[in-house]
Order: sequence, then C-alpha cells, then structure tokens
Amino acid sequence: MDLKVNPTALVASIRKERCESASFVLDVFVELPPGISILFGPSGAGKSTLLDCISGLVRPDAGKITIGEHVLFDSAMREDVPPQKRRIAYVFQTLALFPHLTVAQNIEYGLNDIPERKRRTQVKEILAAFRVERLRNQKPAQISGGERQRTALARSLVTEPRVLLLDEPLTGLDAGLKAAIVEDLRAWNAAKCIPILYVTHNREEVDALGERVIAIDNGRVVSHGTPMDVLDAPRRKRLAQAVGFENLLDAAVVGIREPDGVMRVRLGESRCEIEVPLVHANIGDHVQVAIRAGDILLASEHPHGLSARNVIDGRITSLERRGTMCVARVDCGVTFVVHVTPGAVRALDLAANKPVWLVLKTHSCHLVD
Repeated sequence: MDLKVNPTALVASIRKERCESASFVLDVFVELPPGISILFGPSGAGKSTLLDCISGLVRPDAGKITIGEHVLFDSAMREDVPPQKRRIAYVFQTLALFPHLTVAQNIEYGLNDIPERKRRTQVKEILAAFRVERLRNQKPAQISGGERQRTALARSLVTEPRVLLLDEPLTGLDAGLKAAIVEDLRAWNAAKCIPILYVTHNREEVDALGERVIAIDNGRVVSHGTPMDVLDAPRRKRLAQAVGFENLLDAAVVGIREPDGVMRVRLGESRCEIEVPLVHANIGDHVQVAIRAGDILLASEHPHGLSARNVIDGRITSLERRGTMCVARVDCGVTFVVHVTPGAVRALDLAANKPVWLVLKTHSCHLVD
C-alpha cells in the first residue's frame, strides 16, 4: 500500500499478507492530503489492517509509508520507525481510557516529556476545543459515552500528531452526538491541517464527514472519490451490500443498444426484463444488478407518460412497518424490496396480495462485479 501526501500529507504503499489467512493480501496505494478521508468497506476488507500498518502496530511485508518527506517505513531501505516515534494518533472503537484517572489526567498522560507550563496550556486548549472543560476532574465511569469519545479524541490530539487514525470511534452514539463531535473535530483540524483517516461502514457518517472516500474490498482499493461517486454507484457486490443496496439481482444480457447507452437484461429465471446502463458485455453474459429499495416507486395503477424506462407489474407479498418506513416485498417473477412511507401506504391502500407496478429509472440500476 502507498500513502502519498503534500508536505503534511500521508503516503503509504503497503503489501501485507495476513498470517491467519494466506489467501488474504493487503496490497494498496493511497494518498491522504490534509482533511478527512473515509476508509469504507465490508467486514474483512482490510481496513483495520491498513490502519495498523500505518501506525506501526503491524509491519508490512513490503512497501513504503511516508508523511511528507519523513519516511516511516521502507522495506527496501530496511527503515521501520517504532510506533511511539511516528507521531500518529490512533483512536480505537474501545477508546481505552484509563478508568482510575480523571479526564484531565487521561489527556495529560502522553505529555510527560514536555515542560509543565506548556503541558498545562495544551491540556487547557484541548479541553476547550472538545468541550470537556467542566469534566476535567471526572473519571470515565462518571461521564457519558459521548463525553468519553470527546476525551479519547482530546487525549490523542493533545500530543499534536502528524496524522490521526480513527477506527469506528463513534459507534453506538446517536446522530446528534456524532454530528456535534464531528463538527468539533473539523474545527480543530481547520487550524492543524493534518490528514485524518476515518474508518466506518455507516453511510450516514460518510455523508456527514467525508470530503473523500476510499473504498476497499479484499485488500484492494476498488474506488475512490466523493461519497456520491463512490457509494451511490458501487462497482462491487460486497461494497453495494455494505452501502445498503437492498436488491442484488442476478441477470443475463438479452439486448444491447449502444447508441442509447443502455442494454436490456432478464432477471434470474423469470421473464422479467429491465433496462440498465450499458457496460462492456455481450448478449448472454451474466451480470448482477444492484438497486436501492428507496429508488423504486410503487403505483397502484399502470403508470403512463413517464421518463423512467422500467415499469414492471407485480404483487405485494408482504408489507411491514419499520419505524418511519414501510418495507414492501413485491413478486415480479423475482422479489424486489421497496421502501415506501406510511402515508403512501394509506394513500395507495397498499396491502399484501395487492397488484402493483414498480417504476425504476435506468440509472438507478447499477451493474456490480
């Protein structure tokens, strides 16, 4: 894996084979400029292994890791800077705060090698930056989950690291708390301008945090760019599943219209056909189509005069209320999962066994490997 950055950026080129699985090899190149980069992928994709290699907790088999002009690891030159000297902060999901120390003592823990006056100043500033000044004399068991998250971030950042690694640090917090902590992290980094690599599999966190996304699967970078570019049109089945595409359908190509940039596919063993964006394929090739449940419209009558190219008749097999959303399963020869609002259920008088029509835009149908 390679990690590249400007004078303050992180660049890593790493290859690492997992000891417990000889079939898994992390082999990636990434560039992390200052700001927040999201590392996204399904479980077992290699996200935590990548962070461990960057931090120095795991030694790559080959590659190079640099921050600006500072070499942290170079297998060819036999250079391997110890973790404690890399100036990389790493916040785990478990946080690992010392239970017997106060908030201030936890934050101050890594500053023993600097003068007391400077140490007090840095602790005071970071307490304020992450809004935990009033908790300075409390111990971890006496504060809330969100306050412990803030304390863990403050403890990592008070040492003024060159890079921050975050491995799903906000898991378990509600959306409001996450948003507040993220905004404080953004404000802190606006002044410091360091690369931050943030691991998550939560799409809401990606949308709230991400300036850029690196999607990883099976130890390889499979896509990178803006959240919309990477996650709204995933190229891999496992990535589509991780993002939350509810419909993953086997299909066979039955027609190609190159001038229109589309092709027609038959779904599963059914007679149901839909139009999808054109990819490099031949008639008879087998493909997989990913469609979000929220991108499918339901109609109680056959619709007319639509720009959407796919109108499919079917019958509701089940309808279930889940919070503020209703989940319908519709048999069209293959089963589609569709999300509708309770208001739409009432207005259309939807119920199990009722005939309906599905409406899908061509570009809501994504071809995945």
